[in-house]
Amino acid sequence: MTVKGAEALRAELQDRKSKLRPTITQAIAEAREHGDLKENAEYHAAREQQGFNEGRIQDIEGKLADAQIIDIKKIPPGEKVIFGVTVALLDVDTQEEIRYQIVGEDEADLKIGKISVMSPIARALIGKSVGDAVSVATPGGDKEYEIDGVEHG
Repeated sequence: MTVKGAEALRAELQDRKSKLRPTITQAIAEAREHGDLKENAEYHAAREQQGFNEGRIQDIEGKLADAQIIDIKKIPPGEKVIFGVTVALLDVDTQEEIRYQIVGEDEADLKIGKISVMSPIARALIGKSVGDAVSVATPGGDKEYEIDGVEHG
């Protein structure tokens, strides 16, 4: 996990514990005041929301406890593709340049150019260097890329 990914999880955890948990507890208390709990939809919805929130809190705490946080800025820059770097790729067929940052599974978001270290493209790139050609199996067939650059940080 990158440092930014760990910070984002810690922020979500803090928000869920300090803001969302008390809000849900208050909603449960208000729903209880309405009487019969068997047919109280507000109460059941609040309890369901509480269960989801507590599950997510446990999930985040577990991930942070087991996480190996890597600060890419502390690794000497080089031309080799490793976890945390941003890779500039040249699509051999279209000559289009694509940029991806290789991050942990929880941080991956293709819309902003972050791919999971477990994705097929990241697995094909790890260990390669600038100038290397890489073939990646995609649903539409094999794609050929050339590693154009590697950026740390």
